[in-house]
Amino acid sequence: MTALQPARHEPPDGQHEPPDGRGEPPDGPAERSPAPSPSPPSGEGAGGGFGGGGRQSRGIVVARVPFPVVDEISRHCRDEDQPETVHIEVHLPGRVDPARLRTAFHRALARHPRILMRQAPVRWWHRRYTWQLTAAPDVDPVDFPPPGPDALARARRRALDACPPLDASPPVRLEVIEDAGGGTVLVLTIHHTALDGPSCLRVLATAAELYGGADNPPGPAPVRATGPGTERPQADDPPGTGRRFSRPARIAADPGRAPQGGRSGNSMLLAELPIPARPPRTPGGAAPYTVNDQLLVATWLMAARWNRLHAPAGPHRTAAAPPTAPVVITMPVDDRPRGAEMPLGNGTRLVSVGFGPEERLDAGPLTTDPPDPDAVARLLRRTAARTRALKAAPPGRQLGLAATVLTAPVVPVGLRAATTRALRTAAAPWTSTTLLSNIGRIPYPLDFGDAGRPAAVWFSAPARMPRGLTVTTVSVAGRIQLALRWSPALLDDAAGARLGALFRSSLAATAWTAPPAPGASR
Repeated sequence: MTALQPARHEPPDGQHEPPDGRGEPPDGPAERSPAPSPSPPSGEGAGGGFGGGGRQSRGIVVARVPFPVVDEISRHCRDEDQPETVHIEVHLPGRVDPARLRTAFHRALARHPRILMRQAPVRWWHRRYTWQLTAAPDVDPVDFPPPGPDALARARRRALDACPPLDASPPVRLEVIEDAGGGTVLVLTIHHTALDGPSCLRVLATAAELYGGADNPPGPAPVRATGPGTERPQADDPPGTGRRFSRPARIAADPGRAPQGGRSGNSMLLAELPIPARPPRTPGGAAPYTVNDQLLVATWLMAARWNRLHAPAGPHRTAAAPPTAPVVITMPVDDRPRGAEMPLGNGTRLVSVGFGPEERLDAGPLTTDPPDPDAVARLLRRTAARTRALKAAPPGRQLGLAATVLTAPVVPVGLRAATTRALRTAAAPWTSTTLLSNIGRIPYPLDFGDAGRPAAVWFSAPARMPRGLTVTTVSVAGRIQLALRWSPALLDDAAGARLGALFRSSLAATAWTAPPAPGASR
């Protein structure tokens, strides 16, 4: 029986691994040389990280790259009880050939050598963390767990609980599950300190191309219409970043939740939802709002309605009482190209979409069951104005100026890490209410030849406290694939299911309904 290799953890600050043979400090200058292609293992049982014969020898270092800002902040704030994993789940209608898939994935790694990375040994007095790019994988990232009725559930649990190690290249894990219906489920687990979901999706698209023999070029980016209604809002139509000094609302914990027994990791709910209808475009091609705007509004409605239902009882509480804090939604924005030249790593930048005074005025009709259609329409128009303003603004730093200053290699990493963690704790009350990551339409066909194209794809982003909840959506075959992921410190599974039902009804409330034709009987 194939056994999953336990997750290895990078050595803690202050410890040192054996040198890699070059005798160079990890904070030395980055050096680059051509990376030879790793030779994929031959046969299903060859190699071995998780399902094979153990760890391979450490690959030769071909380059050293200092940690970018996002990677370093993530590394400083790591928490073994809240693993920083990104989960991608791809459902194929047919079976894959194990040896062929393993070979294709290894060849895809060779085509994208930036994914062949591991953290260099580090001590607290070093000035920076460094990625070592390797010529070949240290471990075989492809595993074929034994089939069974609970194989997929176990793979999902591992994706939420167990990070691939940072000290072994590559920091990703691909588990291939045979489902009972004759199809295959690919479960990718990514250490988010090293890479994000779109980066690994790019590698998976290359693997599909190599496996199926057909090109997997990215589709064209969605065309955003310009014209009336898409310009930057005027001064009387604020972009709505929320009141700068107001503490954002928190998702209310469910007071009746079941004890979690100190469980680490996250819990997750996957669902498939219809794309809500939108009004037709104007003759000039302008759309009043996008599906992304509808998803933002649905997330706001979910949070506001949940908090209304779980507000503490008291003599001053009334059905029309407005929320006391604004809902603020963090939204990743990815401007990278999707072709083979796509830079891998953590390439998204985070923007905040705030909801403030206008939503407080409309809180009563927006949080009824069902929400008032006119109030929802007003919220959609305001949200569209806010997102247009964010898109029109020039891109800034990924995590802002403060993160750039914190990661400057002026003082040792040990001191920077302690400072970062202290500031993160102090800033916790100002953390956004939740995060919405809308991947949109999958840009690649992901054609795996005789195994077919995906019938469903889910992404999920880590849900760390104090936020404790993330919403991730993907559009596949005219449906929205929803992943809700939450910390067990916030919700139990029953509460997560109720929250998912609230999102479903909130998204349905954003659907456009055609007005009755003139003269039609009522």
